[in-house]
Amino acid sequence: MPGYLPQPASPTYARDILQTVLDAYDVKVVGQAGLRETLLLGLLTGGHVLLESVPGLAKTTAATTLAEATGGTFSRIQCTPDLLPSDIVGTQIYDAAKGTFVTALGPVHANYVLLDEINRSSAKTQSAMLEAMQEGQTSVGGTIYALPQPFLVLATQNPIEQEGTYQLPEAQLDRFMLKDVLDYPTPAEEAEVLRRIDSGVYDDNTETLAAIGNDQVLELRRLAQAVYIDPAISKYIVNLVFVSRNASKYLPGGLARYIEFGASPRASIAFSRAARALALLAGRDFVIPEDVKRLAHRVLRHRILLGFEAAADNLRVETIIDAITASVPTP
Repeated sequence: MPGYLPQPASPTYARDILQTVLDAYDVKVVGQAGLRETLLLGLLTGGHVLLESVPGLAKTTAATTLAEATGGTFSRIQCTPDLLPSDIVGTQIYDAAKGTFVTALGPVHANYVLLDEINRSSAKTQSAMLEAMQEGQTSVGGTIYALPQPFLVLATQNPIEQEGTYQLPEAQLDRFMLKDVLDYPTPAEEAEVLRRIDSGVYDDNTETLAAIGNDQVLELRRLAQAVYIDPAISKYIVNLVFVSRNASKYLPGGLARYIEFGASPRASIAFSRAARALALLAGRDFVIPEDVKRLAHRVLRHRILLGFEAAADNLRVETIIDAITASVPTP
């Protein structure tokens, strides 16, 4: 039952209860195993997620299904150039009957917020989201309003249509704990989507039953924070991030010249938090080096800034990340 948590809670129990969430999630979302894992990592850590893909790869379906499966509230914000900060955080409306202003909170006040095509919103609107993402609160009419807990932002970005978009500032990119890049489904998965459409799985009146509640999500987060990480693995994490900032001393083949800026200390924090959550997903109460390696692309791809030479040579940031990982000895 949502809200019920046996005592004492354990990593094995966490894996079992997360499996009930996955079972509910898999009813509507076909394939996209990487997306599923990334969303669960965001759920377990409270870290916000940036998703990059072409349209039609089930990002909205995945977000709404996750919200339904965990019993949380959901809102979707379609970002456009004319979107105002008040359209997101809320505004004050004059009530003529009472002769006073009343506060109408915006759609960001939900447990799960999908920011569709975030790079289409203006810098002013993006800055309003920054406060919500970093501080867990919004300001309306000089009053602070706390966001509901759990709170998770899932932002999407379209890589193939850049007309009318605003490049996300590095400071905002850094506040996303993970960035995942989605690929097209296999033919078999796409055929399964068609079968489920025909069977009515995606009809408007078909909702995913809540497998757990918000209280259990918060308890799972506390379990994730309690996962043990050895000092040797913490040092391994710090060394990976350090190499991204001092690549000329460690990377072979002139790869260092492509890097303009390495990752900030937030990358080390993201590695540590996400590795703990990944261990919990596996039913472990300790982190292993493979957890860190598995996260390298998702933690670093939006934090390592490449120069124009990389674009000219068609060099992907993942190539740089793989070289960084190979240059640091595994503990």
